[in-house]
Amino acid sequence: MKNTRLLVLFDLDGTLVDPEGAITGGIAEALRTLDLPVPGADEMRRMVGPALVRSLLDIAKVPRDRVDEVIALYRAGYRAHGMAESKPYPGIAETIEALRLRGHLIAVATQKPGRLAHELLDIQGMTQLFESVHGAPDDERAAALLDGKRTIIAAALAEHEGSYDRALMVGDRVHDIEGATDNGLDCIAVAWGFGSEQEFAAAEPVAVVSSAEELLEQVSRYAEPCRAVTRGNL
Repeated sequence: MKNTRLLVLFDLDGTLVDPEGAITGGIAEALRTLDLPVPGADEMRRMVGPALVRSLLDIAKVPRDRVDEVIALYRAGYRAHGMAESKPYPGIAETIEALRLRGHLIAVATQKPGRLAHELLDIQGMTQLFESVHGAPDDERAAALLDGKRTIIAAALAEHEGSYDRALMVGDRVHDIEGATDNGLDCIAVAWGFGSEQEFAAAEPVAVVSSAEELLEQVSRYAEPCRAVTRGNL
């Protein structure tokens, strides 16, 4: 019996690519430049994952009429040097290539604006690893109106409908887990990103992995024929 063909959706920042402070540091610098309060380190880490508008309003408490100003300044710095400073996590490209060689479909599902996601993957030399890239609208305020990550994951599933047997999500934040669940998918959480143990305990991903090698092993189990994959047996 043939193995199951998977569609594996990867989050971007914190899962595929380590921003190395390019996101948190860039946002903090934009806030300081505009004489706005800068949240503490833990709060800054929470800002990686959700739509930027939501993070600025809900976590950094930026006045609504200054959000666009902060975003413009931050994005300018991110494009100038932040994307180049980011680096793929160790072994992640090799893991994706191994899955591709086994015939699986690999795509990106991120709340980063789609254009920026493509630019980042191009700079990191990773674009060729993915069948498609699905991001938020380039209009940051429109992105904030999305229903979390559910809509982005749904778009990826729709694009590849009929081309896979089973789909799953890989991410580092609660938004990835919730978006997957809303679409009827399991989510494997990676411990090297921005999520916390408490976050994972509450959201209950199907597994939490600590290395790219462990991720490959866990994902591969979904492709085993006649195997029911459920929480607790991964």
